[in-house]
Amino acid sequence: MNITERDFRGVDLNLLVTLLVLLRERSVTRAAEKLHLGQPAVSGALSRLRELFDDPILVRTAQGMSPTVKALQLEAELLPALGKIHSALFEPSTFDPVTSEGVFTVGMSDWVEVWLGPRLIAKLHQQAPSIRLAIKSVDPFQGPSMLEQNGMDLGVSCFMDGGPAWMLRKRLCSMGFLCVYDPAQLTITEPLTLEQYVSHPHLMVTYKGAFESNVDVALAEMGLRRTVQFALPRFSTLPPILKRIPALATVPKVVASCMCAASGLRATAPPLSLADTSVDLVWRATRDKDPALRWLMTVIEECLQETMAL
Repeated sequence: MNITERDFRGVDLNLLVTLLVLLRERSVTRAAEKLHLGQPAVSGALSRLRELFDDPILVRTAQGMSPTVKALQLEAELLPALGKIHSALFEPSTFDPVTSEGVFTVGMSDWVEVWLGPRLIAKLHQQAPSIRLAIKSVDPFQGPSMLEQNGMDLGVSCFMDGGPAWMLRKRLCSMGFLCVYDPAQLTITEPLTLEQYVSHPHLMVTYKGAFESNVDVALAEMGLRRTVQFALPRFSTLPPILKRIPALATVPKVVASCMCAASGLRATAPPLSLADTSVDLVWRATRDKDPALRWLMTVIEECLQETMAL
């Protein structure tokens, strides 16, 4: 492509940034707040954008302001391009954890936080004493939205397959399952049998309030059914509940290990074949060359490898 000065007449970088913020917020008022500009200035920028691209860009509907097809095409092209410009202008080419005072936000599901969080924080305290870290709760369905809204720099969880092209992912490990229970509450003859498994009530962690999971699908294929009596939003509440009622919970192996060590629960293999769950690292393609983020990802992988080796 041959680029001349005339191609960019009437266009400036700030105008394109305003376009992307308008498309993200879908509101002149909210875009003005994010850009720290007055609403008239953003309205004026929207008028310039409409004239420049000969397109309404945003149109008012019953649901609010909606982007046009042309606007969505521009967003798809400009977002990665401006990300590269941002990287070239502002992101350092090197990173020194010892002297850095950077702030990271990492999204983790609660069981991943229990599993990797303590080791990660200990490593950061030792290797990067001035770095600050915020761990945010994220469930398997929230990865793309939290990255898109800059709610996290990267995420570690069992995220749903697929996702937008701008979201990169790396498979960290596959994880099997164990059943946990309190031997003071429940008498189990090991190895756990299918009859025992379906005869006792179950606790289940679900991010959408459901009472069925892949476990129930596997049981149904054998003509069996269990009773999920309580559905919970967090793994961290399982141990105190299991200490109080005679019930089973089927959880990732590392979660079972943490619960047994901390709460005196007992773990046993489930009496049916369950597909492993996958733990992935996800981040924005625009941050792929960020040396600070790359360093943090390496530290997280080290933590995981150390725990898996135990």
